[in-house]
Amino acid sequence: MSGPKPDQNSAKPTPLGIYDRSGRKTISGFEISALLLILLWLGGSIVFFVISPTTLAGMQFLVTALVVFMPVAVIWMAVTTARSTRVMREESQRLQTAIDAIRQAYVTQQQRAAIGSEPSVSRKLDEIAEAAKKTETALATFTTSRREVQRTAIATEQPAATTGGDQGSLELGTQAEELSPPLPAEDFIRALNFPETAEDEAGFAALRRALRDRNTAQLIQAAQDILTLLSQDGIYMDDLRPDMARPEIWRAFAQGARGRSIAALGGVRDRSSLALTLGRMKQDPIFRDTAHHFLRRFDQTFAAFEPEASDTEISALSNTRTARAFMLLGRVAGTFD
Repeated sequence: MSGPKPDQNSAKPTPLGIYDRSGRKTISGFEISALLLILLWLGGSIVFFVISPTTLAGMQFLVTALVVFMPVAVIWMAVTTARSTRVMREESQRLQTAIDAIRQAYVTQQQRAAIGSEPSVSRKLDEIAEAAKKTETALATFTTSRREVQRTAIATEQPAATTGGDQGSLELGTQAEELSPPLPAEDFIRALNFPETAEDEAGFAALRRALRDRNTAQLIQAAQDILTLLSQDGIYMDDLRPDMARPEIWRAFAQGARGRSIAALGGVRDRSSLALTLGRMKQDPIFRDTAHHFLRRFDQTFAAFEPEASDTEISALSNTRTARAFMLLGRVAGTFD
């Protein structure tokens, strides 16, 4: 490392923290003062020896030489030490500035990418939710119409017809989700991973089918909310590489186990993501409430999914974006402690 303090007007950092060093001084005022002091000391020593009537010999000459040159060496060592200390401090500041600039550029880039991708995904999810709402409204209207027709028929039928036989009654108060077939495990898992791209037709089709199931739709909405908040800090589930737990540990969690017995589920080791999430959890009440709501929804939905799921399906679910968010938030929240 070399070079004294850079000129504040000419040495400006670039976006990546690289500095222009063309405006640096070669010699500082402190070094000039030290050189003047050395010259003054040497001049005084020469004058002393020239005008001294005593002839030096033997050890006296050696002692005199030490008296003359030792202060010079000490002064120059002090100058060199001060200069090295200043250079190290400047380089440390430059390095810290470069690191901060690189991190800021990375976070900005990730946020821009998230801003570019989130609206399309959110728009499609809103369209799917709107379609599901229209379907439920249509079913409710159809149910109400049938109820009115039945009441009119009962009022006009003869008493014998209304009271006769073992004819069973049709229950018209059935909810829309009860009329739908159970959601296949493959669609459930694919929906929790969300579509890969805007062109992922199979992913969006699975998501539409999953949103017709009330419990799954609630979990998907909670997952979307928390993933959006995490992306604001540059945390994306695709960047995490958690240690995968065995299916039996996931089954133990679904059956109510907590604490150290299921610690393997907290397989996220990314220190930066853990630190950012923990800080957000402590400082942002909206983030904290959203995270706890998501953890509850995942717990309830997975507990209902586990009894009918195979080990292969559980392993596939544990590798989805929703499951990775659960691993990250569960570890920060202390679910696995």
